Amino acid sequence: MSMNKLNDTKNFLNENYKKDRDFNVRLNVWTLRTIGTWPKSKNRSWLRTIEQFLLRLACYVLLLAILIPGGINVIFESKDFYSQLRLSSALSFFVMAIIKYCVLIAREDDIYRCVKYIEDDWKNVKHWEDRKIMLDNASFCRRIIVICGFFMYGSMVFYYIALPLTRAKIIEEGGNLTYRRLVYPFPRVLLDVRHSPANEIFYTIQLFSGFVAHNITVAACGLAALLAMHVCGQLQVLMAWLENLVDGREKDDQCLDQRLASVVEQHVRIVNFVAHMENLLREISLVEVVGCTINMCFLGYHTMMEWDPKEPVSGLTFIILLISVTFNIFIFCYIGELLSQEAVKIGDKSYMIDWYRMPVKKSLAVSLIISMSRSTTRITAGSIIELSISSFGDVVKTSVAYLNMLRQFTD
Repeated sequence: MSMNKLNDTKNFLNENYKKDRDFNVRLNVWTLRTIGTWPKSKNRSWLRTIEQFLLRLACYVLLLAILIPGGINVIFESKDFYSQLRLSSALSFFVMAIIKYCVLIAREDDIYRCVKYIEDDWKNVKHWEDRKIMLDNASFCRRIIVICGFFMYGSMVFYYIALPLTRAKIIEEGGNLTYRRLVYPFPRVLLDVRHSPANEIFYTIQLFSGFVAHNITVAACGLAALLAMHVCGQLQVLMAWLENLVDGREKDDQCLDQRLASVVEQHVRIVNFVAHMENLLREISLVEVVGCTINMCFLGYHTMMEWDPKEPVSGLTFIILLISVTFNIFIFCYIGELLSQEAVKIGDKSYMIDWYRMPVKKSLAVSLIISMSRSTTRITAGSIIELSISSFGDVVKTSVAYLNMLRQFTD
């Protein structure tokens, strides 16, 4: 590639970094802005501020519209243990959603800081190869979000639309009253929703509440994927810089000191970004680990209890819910594992370069990079559990153990 083409490429990247950034975060903007948690910009209009406030208020009202009546129903109106267990397990998903929602709102400044990091990294791309690496990781991040959304929104369609509409209508009072059962039973001490139009109104409210809860889950998972895959991209860019540390790139006029300074500065920037990411995702990851362990246990139990080959919709719905919850916690553990592996590769790459051809004092910086790469790039759940594939196995084994205990208790 000629020098003129290199310069043209560099100018193209500097002029179009906003398009690359938007490609990277577009799906996250859709999921987070829908629930009013996309961070504020400095030049935001007052209309956007009002819109965000109303969205947050609506989300809280919709979530509480399920939690409060559902809690009253569990305590006062559910007559048998299985009905209480089924409703309680469904409400636990909403408890998880509202906790994650509160964390996303409380961490708005941290989200903005991380997004600003991402924007600056796209703006400061130095080479065409670096941009390609970052675009590949951005594309992989988008695929993760799409798959997570497919499972989550798909399970919502089954649970809130397919399951209620395929059930037979309930006939009471000698045939004078016919109505459909709501997704979540509503306590009659508050209102009798068997009559129209209250039945249709509350069904619509529960449908929107389910969308909000599932969207919060997709937004949290997508945010974790965005941050983790961006770090992986930056680590891969750093490895490309390390490969050219000693001899430099073709037609590169930087000296060894400048290249070494760029490598160290990039690594420090990555470490700082990981610290912000860990601070942002700590509570969300803990809620996911604990909540998904419990939900996988309950959903497995409901699948066994409600499976009927003659009417498979109910059992199939719980299977889809189980798959979506399992995939969600797998994504958190997988990106944690992927991030740890990429960090270790930095140390391996640093050792494999021709560092012995560098001056002795300058080669000492390489040993510091190796040390830092093995101790700083980790994602944890509440600073308690390190997210990895091993952690995912522990979650599955724990949920199966709880499932066996539950079966023995209810037999």
